[in-house]
Amino acid sequence: MTDTLSRSLPIVPLSDILAFAWFMVIWMGYTVIADRQGPNMRKASRVMHDFRVRWTERMLERDNRIADVNIVSAHMRIAMLFITISILILAGLMSVLGNLGKAREVVSELSFAVGASQELWEIKTFVLIFIFVYAFFKYAWCLRQFTFTLIFIGAAPLPEEVNARERKDYPERGARLMDRSIITFNRGLRAYYFGLALLAWFLGPVYLVIAAIWVVAVLYRRDYRSVILQTLSEQEADANKPVPA
Repeated sequence: MTDTLSRSLPIVPLSDILAFAWFMVIWMGYTVIADRQGPNMRKASRVMHDFRVRWTERMLERDNRIADVNIVSAHMRIAMLFITISILILAGLMSVLGNLGKAREVVSELSFAVGASQELWEIKTFVLIFIFVYAFFKYAWCLRQFTFTLIFIGAAPLPEEVNARERKDYPERGARLMDRSIITFNRGLRAYYFGLALLAWFLGPVYLVIAAIWVVAVLYRRDYRSVILQTLSEQEADANKPVPA
């Protein structure tokens, strides 16, 4: 029975196991670093948190909150777009499962591609499906969190009703609500980046390692070194400067 079971299990080359392990470690490691909260929060998250606190403070000063609702609704529309795209991608991947032979034939004609068994191709395809299922659930939860934020905005006290405690606590809590929604959104978006990197695995394990490193480099550049982040940081620094008399 043991011999029958061992023969039925697909044999995955060690190079593919190591490449996939590297892929998961680098993805989870970057997620842990990028999504840190508190004093170790990455600069982009910290800057945007401060802007969200300022936004909520301004919201408490006005009666009309339509602009605030529109800001959250815009985020919701983007999340719904990605939910739709995720479903379409999953439908496409399911159709690929029925045509793996043709896909293998196309890739095998590439001079730089590494050959793989039918079973290994099935594993790779199922991993890709899992990644986009993960992205779908992240965007669905992100959408739910945005609805909580809308309720929070609707429950905000009017300017003449705001007391000292609410003026201090409400903006920070509102910013935290948006922070959690955006963190979930970013995890879904990150799944798209790494899902695209996983496509390189169909060419060979070495290509997966290179693609994972390249994706992390792109994410690091956009999260820590982008011109947009620099502009926001400059604006935040200017806003905190004392006004000359």
